[in-house]
Amino acid sequence: MLNKPPLNQMMPYVDSKYTLVIMAAKRARSTIDNNPGMLHTDMINPVSLALEEIAAGKLEWQRTKDGIK
Repeated sequence: MLNKPPLNQMMPYVDSKYTLVIMAAKRARSTIDNNPGMLHTDMINPVSLALEEIAAGKLEWQRTKDGIK
């Protein structure tokens, strides 16, 4: 199974794999919340979409006392 996009392509945009997972999960949830019908179509998987956005440098993160924002 190939990772698309590859992990090494996403790591320059985050400080750890943990941050990467949290960013992808939050972005995927946001995508689903803004487009609820997305899960019932043949559109791209929300997590895959989030990972592609991270690899393209389209998402930024900020570490706070409460977690990642």
